[in-house]
Amino acid sequence: MEALSGFYNQEAAIMSTVQEKLLRPVAGSSTQFPKNKVTVVGVGQVGMACAISILLRDLCDEMALVDVMEDRLKGEMMDLQHGSLFLKCPKIVADKDYSVTANSRLVVVTAGVRQQEGESRLNLVQRNVNVFKSIIPQVVKYSPDCIIIVVSNPVDVLTYVTWKLSGLPKHRVIGSGTNLDSARFRYMMAEKLGIHASSFNGWVLGEHGDTSVPVWSGTNVAGVNLQKLNPEIGTEADKEQWKNVHKAVVDSAYEVIKLKGYTNWAIGMSVSDLTETIVKNLSRVHPVSTMVKDMYSIGNEVFLSLPCVLSSNGVSSVVNMTLTDGEVAQLKKSADTLWGIQKDLKNL
Repeated sequence: MEALSGFYNQEAAIMSTVQEKLLRPVAGSSTQFPKNKVTVVGVGQVGMACAISILLRDLCDEMALVDVMEDRLKGEMMDLQHGSLFLKCPKIVADKDYSVTANSRLVVVTAGVRQQEGESRLNLVQRNVNVFKSIIPQVVKYSPDCIIIVVSNPVDVLTYVTWKLSGLPKHRVIGSGTNLDSARFRYMMAEKLGIHASSFNGWVLGEHGDTSVPVWSGTNVAGVNLQKLNPEIGTEADKEQWKNVHKAVVDSAYEVIKLKGYTNWAIGMSVSDLTETIVKNLSRVHPVSTMVKDMYSIGNEVFLSLPCVLSSNGVSSVVNMTLTDGEVAQLKKSADTLWGIQKDLKNL
């Protein structure tokens, strides 16, 4: 990285004379901080999918990339910079030093360690806690007013970890949660119904994972409630077996990973969707991971997904969704599963 940095410095020195003759400064003008700077921590497949999705939707006026793998980091930065003609983001920077992230409005965290064969989920989370201890304090040091979106898995537990390590108020720490699960659900249900995904309305709440909760009571098309058309929908008694759609949602990540080795494009688009809502202050409702203590009789400090109104300040409110007793019970089970892992975490 030093050699590459030196090359750019030499080039800058050579061009300075041309620049001086070409550009005439305007009196009274000054350099302004970026208004919508976005940082992506982790330049793996998921991190870069988030980065390119955000850039292609013109959602930031500066992007910073951070990773410990210096060569990969520099290569990804250069590759994006070389496409600057096709983007509307004037500045793309990268460094392993978190000072490059200063004044970020939004920080997307995709870094973390992968689960090893035979490794328990608790051990995986504990190893990620140690990784996050080197990330989150640095993020907050340079961008104390930022909003953090956690994408790393297991996302709900790591959102809790981020909240604890950051010291930020809970409304500014968000997990990508079931925003993607719900998108998968809407796509699969719409395919089965023969309509576009945007025309089917349905939510998957709770944990981003095996205990996620499909809200069958709220599924509808153009206001027509599917549960009223089929009271057994989503249950074992349903002859049409619609519950298999939710099973496919839960299994979809495993299937994609089996086929291509990882998932990245859908989560990247999901994160850019959340980014747009926040930076444009749209107050759209997304199922994202947020602190749910005292909601639906959940007594522990856990983060899981509920429909949240997102604005420029993060989570501005949570929609008080009317759930059936069965759905509430599933949500509590989801919370208990997460707490079962969180309660044994150390060094927070």
